[in-house]
Amino acid sequence: TGWQSRVGMKLHEQLCWLCVIICGQRCKHVFLRLVEQEKDPDFWKEWAQRTLKNALTLQDLNKNVAKNIILFLGDGMGVPTVTAARILKGQLSGQNGEETQLEMDKFPYVALSKTYNTNAQVPDSAGTATAYLCGVKANEGTVGVSAAAVKSQCNTTRGNEVTSILKWAKDAGKSVGIVTTTRVNHATPSAAYAHCVDRDWYSDGDMPAEALQSGCKDIARQLFENIPDIDVIMGGGRRNMYPRNTPDVEYPGDKKHNGTRKDGRNLVGEWTDRMKDKRGYYVWNRKDLFSLNPNNVDYLLGLFEPADLPYELERNKETDPSLTEMVDVAIKILRKNERGFYLLVEGGRIDHGHHDGKAKQALHEAVEMDRAITRAGLLTSIYDTLTVVTADHSHVFSFGGYTHRGNSIFGLAPIMSDIDQKPFTSILYGNGPGFKFVNGARENVSTVDYEHNNYQAQAAVPLSMETHGGEDVAIFSKGPLAHLLHGVQEQHYIPHVMAYAACIGQNKDHCHTNSGSPSLSHISPTLALLLSVKWLLC
Repeated sequence: TGWQSRVGMKLHEQLCWLCVIICGQRCKHVFLRLVEQEKDPDFWKEWAQRTLKNALTLQDLNKNVAKNIILFLGDGMGVPTVTAARILKGQLSGQNGEETQLEMDKFPYVALSKTYNTNAQVPDSAGTATAYLCGVKANEGTVGVSAAAVKSQCNTTRGNEVTSILKWAKDAGKSVGIVTTTRVNHATPSAAYAHCVDRDWYSDGDMPAEALQSGCKDIARQLFENIPDIDVIMGGGRRNMYPRNTPDVEYPGDKKHNGTRKDGRNLVGEWTDRMKDKRGYYVWNRKDLFSLNPNNVDYLLGLFEPADLPYELERNKETDPSLTEMVDVAIKILRKNERGFYLLVEGGRIDHGHHDGKAKQALHEAVEMDRAITRAGLLTSIYDTLTVVTADHSHVFSFGGYTHRGNSIFGLAPIMSDIDQKPFTSILYGNGPGFKFVNGARENVSTVDYEHNNYQAQAAVPLSMETHGGEDVAIFSKGPLAHLLHGVQEQHYIPHVMAYAACIGQNKDHCHTNSGSPSLSHISPTLALLLSVKWLLC
């Protein structure tokens, strides 16, 4: 975190900053020296020259075949969220924050993605998931079907199904995985395997009778039937897998977590029976997850909550794994396949935090996803792994108010409103549940704990749930052919690039190797040795 920005420091000062990063302890003399350095024009010039030299190396394009492809999807992670998460990440390690680098910031290529749905200027997570997973723009509220399918109309499903890059990878012999902090049958992951005209048909208990009579399947059922051999599935959503009124294994006394299925099927039990002779394991808590040796696991189903996983700030570290921990296990299982793997990772609760107006929850979710990106980078190589980080859409989230350098990202602006003479937080929403009037006037935020984990930032327009934003979102990429993600692109372009890089799906004509593995002959023996050592250690 921020290591590359520590230019011009002596060794003992660099070690001191390392202490800041690892232990969260501030070495004041180093910090003060940094402040002094920033007053020197040469500090900035030398920094820019280093960046320039790094940029010049990008002229040597990585044209290897991508053995592995990883998509990190920050649900609702618009550009303002990325910037605010960067500052938060730095402040969590004792820095000002603005100069910090997120792991995704280090990726060499950045593009913009146009997120609209075919019938919506400001999109939802279902239509966008169909775009960046299936390569086809679609209607709001639908997953894995083309724009010819009409939301909630079952009879428009058949003939309009579109397949995803996860299936293309599976058909090519790669291992595939889904990791999410939401339900595994939520909008984002469901587009990887399901074809459904309504994203809310989580189980048959959520479907209208006419849809069931017409033969439409709920999303949970499709998870296990459409692509029955997905190698790794981790997230939440237990209650949609069990018969109605079945008590939850973790919360047996809480009826709201009971099973929801009307058809009486136990989908987890069916999966377990099918995989018992294939080194397949089902786990529902962190302890059981970490009791497994990934080298002895070929299939993994991990359902850690009845619905979505808790926010990272509220996670029970004894029972629920973090996103980083799930990614770690997933890659260690998937990478055993000599043909490589495809992994979809969703930081899904960034979106939920914003919808609730709880910016602190959303930003900590984004920081946790960045940790997972770091871990994935340690377990893979840029020479044979294409990693893409993007968002499905943005939110009406902003931060401003002429805050000073190092101001807490959740803090107050340094000025009062010149209209109502009250303070305001830097973070605000365009709409949402944070709209509050007290005695006919805007709430005075100095009378509340605006740094509380669940504080709802003030909003301009009252809504029970804050809305998505319609602006473009960023695409960060590194690895083989990452340079093809450039400029301003339609969102559905993303999986086509990833498939082209991996020689899967319809993009195979340019591939020259039978194995699909990139050649490392141009890499120096020393670098090749280091890469091998890193792979073994991680």
